[in-house]
Amino acid sequence: MHNLPEIPCYLNGEFTTLPHAKISVMDRGFIFGDGVYEVLPVYGGHPFRLAQHMARLDRSLGELRMANPLTRDQWSDIARSLIASYAQSKGVQPDQSDQMVYIQVTRGVAMRDHVMPKDIAPTVFVMTNAMRMPSDEDRRRGVACVTADDFRWEKAHIKSTSLLGSVFSRQISFDAGATETVMFRDNFLSEAAASNVWIVKDGTVCGTPKDNLVLEGIRYGLIEELCLAQGIGFALRRISREEVLAADEILLSSATKEVLSVTTLDGQAVGKGVPGPVYLKLHAAYQTAIAQSKAAAQTARE
Repeated sequence: MHNLPEIPCYLNGEFTTLPHAKISVMDRGFIFGDGVYEVLPVYGGHPFRLAQHMARLDRSLGELRMANPLTRDQWSDIARSLIASYAQSKGVQPDQSDQMVYIQVTRGVAMRDHVMPKDIAPTVFVMTNAMRMPSDEDRRRGVACVTADDFRWEKAHIKSTSLLGSVFSRQISFDAGATETVMFRDNFLSEAAASNVWIVKDGTVCGTPKDNLVLEGIRYGLIEELCLAQGIGFALRRISREEVLAADEILLSSATKEVLSVTTLDGQAVGKGVPGPVYLKLHAAYQTAIAQSKAAAQTARE
């Protein structure tokens, strides 16, 4: 038996803990990876950009021809209950706890058949755990990444539980002692194994278009907002491998990394080999956005 921690979770209408959460072996999430997920960052007990995460969950479910089984208020209530339970289990108040809430919806339980079955109940699973952030050293020095061809399927815009391609991609960087694998499709930038990738050239932040070849991270909208507020140029367009290799700065973004500087790519220094000025501005602005979100949430509760 796996020694899973007694972390609070929710499964199909019931609150429990991980060791006691059970699903059928015929769940299509287990058999086919037929499901979607979201990862919701929580700062000081308050979900960050909840509406945007819920909107992306709706989009992913729609791509799988599935209806959202819960309302946004129901999702929020479940998340907040788990956030409070996790904080209590650690002996702290929710507003002293940074967490990651994981949401997963699969098509449900049915006999194995590739055709999508109708009229079956979806499996709804939610858990929370401590947020694992980049270390202070990673923030100060930046991180190393490697490159690889993007060999995944062409529906990367769906936040699908079918993540074997991302597992292989992330293993490439792990085996090389690097933080992420920056991937290219036909010599154009797509994304990293578990992050979006940005380049900075002549003071402008550039990212890949919002299409089916990349997952539109919630940070897409946030980074655009931060760039606008900071007077930093922002553009979404196709970015060649040559542009990436010649970038002044390379950045990663994700729920757990927030925004993170890449200072080494395939063993070669990026720019001056240290976190650059655009990264420093965006990271500081990101922290301000978190603080403002926490303050607004607290005010709304009072």
